[in-house]
Amino acid sequence: MWAIRRASVRIKSQPSSSVTFRSSSAKFETTSSSYTDNTNFSEPPPLVSNRSLPINRFYSQTHGNQSFLIGNHSFSSQAGTESSGEEDDAQNNSFSFNDISDSGLISEADKSESESESEDDDIAVKEPQNELNLSDNEEEEEAVETKGEERRGPSGLFKVMVNSSSMVAAKKALDKWVEDGNDLSRSEISGAMFELRRRRMFGKALQLSEWLEGQEKVEFGERDYASRVDLFAKTRGLQKAESYIEKIPEAFRGEVVYRTLLANCVQITHTKKAEQIFNKIKDLKLPITAFSCNQLLLLYKRTDKRKIADVLLLMEKENIKPSLFTYRLLIDTKGQSNDIAGMEQVLETMKTEGLEPDLRCQIVLAKHYIYGGIKDKAKTVLKEIEGDNLKENRRVVSSLLPVYALLGSEDDVKRVWEICESDPRLDECLNAIDAFGRLKKVEEAEVVFEKMSKKWKQLSAKYYTAMLKVYAYNKMLTKGKDMVKLMSDNGCRIGPLTWDALVKLYLESGEIEKADSVLKKASEQIQGKPLFATYMMILDQYAKRGDVHNAEKIFYRMRQDGYVSRFRQYNSLLQAYINAKVPAYGFRERLKADNVFPSKSLVGQLAQVDAFKKTAVSDLLD
Repeated sequence: MWAIRRASVRIKSQPSSSVTFRSSSAKFETTSSSYTDNTNFSEPPPLVSNRSLPINRFYSQTHGNQSFLIGNHSFSSQAGTESSGEEDDAQNNSFSFNDISDSGLISEADKSESESESEDDDIAVKEPQNELNLSDNEEEEEAVETKGEERRGPSGLFKVMVNSSSMVAAKKALDKWVEDGNDLSRSEISGAMFELRRRRMFGKALQLSEWLEGQEKVEFGERDYASRVDLFAKTRGLQKAESYIEKIPEAFRGEVVYRTLLANCVQITHTKKAEQIFNKIKDLKLPITAFSCNQLLLLYKRTDKRKIADVLLLMEKENIKPSLFTYRLLIDTKGQSNDIAGMEQVLETMKTEGLEPDLRCQIVLAKHYIYGGIKDKAKTVLKEIEGDNLKENRRVVSSLLPVYALLGSEDDVKRVWEICESDPRLDECLNAIDAFGRLKKVEEAEVVFEKMSKKWKQLSAKYYTAMLKVYAYNKMLTKGKDMVKLMSDNGCRIGPLTWDALVKLYLESGEIEKADSVLKKASEQIQGKPLFATYMMILDQYAKRGDVHNAEKIFYRMRQDGYVSRFRQYNSLLQAYINAKVPAYGFRERLKADNVFPSKSLVGQLAQVDAFKKTAVSDLLD
């Protein structure tokens, strides 16, 4: 039944002298029983038997023979990094959890890009960045998305919130709005919440939610409380969200509420807290759903791929059927490890289980084929996506444009764009700009942007940012500056994505100091912290220069913004020391303090900057 364990290359069975397996109730833990190598860090046992842990066959030989041990099944975060030395630099957007509510106050997710956007969208499909999905059903998700697209115009309740300058003003305006006889139906509330979330106005959404809770005509359910938890987490942090849960009536403090908090932990890659919340769901004897397991899979895909097998084993033990999202995530994970055979085996397993790849899954497959250099298979997948008549299959046009650009096929990009050129949609324009930009067809991208600007008079910042990225790709600093000025003149709010594009623009033009200055200003903005990927662009440049002082400065600023305990940061920082040819005193202690487990590549870097390493000459002198 659970054929997923057949979906990868088999790891040879090896003696399990130092490995034991203990089955128990469904809580997971990566055990601390380990061996210690010459770096003085604990590492998982290198040998594991397939008989003891068959799910390990998910891993291909690209991960090496290192395995991990399943202990008494409570999740713990003893190793906070990936074994392969690979990290999703931007909490990768390939599978940001696209969850939507089918009822309650969360009507549809925000389709704007989130802070997970980065250059790594090359190898990961750009999905709508839905803020939270409280349903487990893929068909439900698609239905809600369609419903959102059909909605006509913002609700009156939404307008009241947008026009209110403060909570006090909002409460008075809302009270008057009701007194004037306006409708306070579920559909009106849902419409207002959808519009606020879509515009990332989470503070106002929380204000509206707080006001609604005090209205006698509005009956709160578990999903409504879950919406409040989500908004608390986004505006006031995880601690406030967790505290709010304790105030929710016990009858409504169910699995949906806790998994909402779990999703927010994963969104900001807070591994320890996410594992604590998952264990709490178990402790409270709430049902473990595919949603919660998928959240952990997403988390470990970003932070420690070795732990993915822990989650898969839990799903098998608890008889939790993998969803389409589960398979998409596993396919993407295999693809990122350049394990094309393993990726195809996961796909076959998915089909065996009765699930056909959807558009998102096909796009992921095509992109990994491209990056694996297997262009013929990529073209086959893309032709399957197109179908017999692309004009009738218009919904796939937007997704095809950037993939054909990655393939380097200018003719196909132009052919697909012609399908919608006479009456394009916003997402089609956005992806056409990106596609032409990657092909270095700046003039064509500018034509699309001009067409978009004329059709829609008021564009949000992300559409200007798309053009800004084109100028960054092509090192056109002057035009990039003009685009930023145009954004400012048109009243666009400059957010993390725009800062990211602006930093990239200066870096591509060789102005690292200016890029650093821009990043510093961005970090001081109240609207939102810079992306992880934005910081890493600067850190990598300083590392290349061997500029230890500025590399440490960026590293410190990342910690201030909450980006801690990531392998990728330490990897780049160590490279700065290596290129500067200076020792890195106390670096092992720093790694231990942050609970960062070194991969082989990091161990190699540490050896290069070890001030006390022994050599043949030093032994003679001693």
